[in-house]
Amino acid sequence: MEHIRACVLVFVKIAECYLEEDETVEADSAVTKAGTVVESIPDPDQNMALILRYKSTYARVLDANRKFLPAASRYHDLSQARSDMIDSDDLLNMLGRAATCAILAPSGPQRQRILGLVFKDERLSQLDSLPEFETHSAVLTKMYMNQVLRKDELTKFENSLAPHQKAVMGDGLTIVERAVIEHNMVAVSKLYTSIYFKELGQLLGVEAARAEKVAAKMIMDGSLLGSIDQVDGLLLCTDSTDSALLSWDESITSFCVQLNRVTDSVRGE
Repeated sequence: MEHIRACVLVFVKIAECYLEEDETVEADSAVTKAGTVVESIPDPDQNMALILRYKSTYARVLDANRKFLPAASRYHDLSQARSDMIDSDDLLNMLGRAATCAILAPSGPQRQRILGLVFKDERLSQLDSLPEFETHSAVLTKMYMNQVLRKDELTKFENSLAPHQKAVMGDGLTIVERAVIEHNMVAVSKLYTSIYFKELGQLLGVEAARAEKVAAKMIMDGSLLGSIDQVDGLLLCTDSTDSALLSWDESITSFCVQLNRVTDSVRGE
């Protein structure tokens, strides 16, 4: 079975080389090939160093390809590894990377779950001592607590990002700008039952038309609960608690209706 271990090692090294050259597509292909055989490595405990190296490379590939949500999850898993396998400073670095990717990930329930995992990690405050992660704790805490983030609070955070994390997307916004606008949109929706897009744009630091476009996209993909009144230029926000209770009521009603049908059917027989 030594050839399996050698195969994984070769593909991981190839992926690492491609990452160094910023060839993310080729790196993804190589690490995927490693992933098809890594589960077949004999004596995982004896080869844990190689398995962790593969997992680290896979997380880096996801990060480089801007798949920030799964990258954050992978980094966080790595940060929980045993300290006798990975140096404690490297574990803290993995936690910092998990925080970075969680902040940059698209808004939604899965992102909130990852934010929660990192937020509840007792080592989070230790990131303040690392120059590349010194503002991550404050930014992530505000995001997890659904508090509005101001632009001046993000300067140091943006400066700490890698080039691929600063890219301008198809909508003309950088990854950070889009992530923060989406976060602030959710935060505002918890403070207001309705708000004019002109006022919303001022709060988000964008034009009213941009705010409406982002809100429409978030409502469509389910990351923002609400509706748009285009006539009056209003965003109408829905309380997630009310929505959950309404869904529960509907489920109970449906169950009762079906139970009555079964009861009537039994009586009929």
